[in-house]
Amino acid sequence: MAQSLLPLVLDVGIPLASYYLLSDGFGLSEVAALGWSSVVPALRTVWALVRRTGVNGLALLILVVNVVGLAMSTMTGDPRLMLAKDSGVSSVVGIAVIVSVFMGKPLMTAGLKPFVTKGTAARSAAWDRLAAGSAPFRRAERRFSLIWGTVLLVECVARVIGAYTVPVHTMVWLGSVLMVAAILLAMVVAGGSCAEPMEKMVRTEAAAEAERAAGDRVGAAGAAGTAPVPAVTGS
Repeated sequence: MAQSLLPLVLDVGIPLASYYLLSDGFGLSEVAALGWSSVVPALRTVWALVRRTGVNGLALLILVVNVVGLAMSTMTGDPRLMLAKDSGVSSVVGIAVIVSVFMGKPLMTAGLKPFVTKGTAARSAAWDRLAAGSAPFRRAERRFSLIWGTVLLVECVARVIGAYTVPVHTMVWLGSVLMVAAILLAMVVAGGSCAEPMEKMVRTEAAAEAERAAGDRVGAAGAAGTAPVPAVTGS
């Protein structure tokens, strides 16, 4: 749980606290406070890219969007543009997830499969069989990604509207609330309507395969035990 919540604390909690500390405590302008409060997430993303052997596409995308948005906002001096840039990641990821569904390769499967299979070989094999032969299973898999993509896009639209209609000082914390609420909503809706039924199907398929394997072993043992004994002829 701590490992799951740490990125959320770093990317949401620390920038939020930093903004109000710099703005209210040190008297920095809205643009300056927003800029400095984005340093921690940017450094964390850079560190994640350097530490890993391969390039994380999503992490790189987040970094590029933040850097470009920060540069544009600093040049224009518009704090609202600075707030709106944060929705760029949600929109790009949301669109990519939705497109992947229609291409037949749902992006969210990468995180869904380990959750459903619990890392066991039997359940992983059951997942592969269901993915190959079960239409309801494939529909649930696609629906899971579609829900996540749609929620991310809606959250993006809401944050852009808020960035240009709500006072900046209010939208700083409200944007974080919208993001956390969107994530929780997607987890509840996609989990209840897709992940849980898929986990049940995988569990049932794995148990059925175990029973079939046990039956085959019993049958093979019985066949071996009843094999005819060759007749012995005297010389």
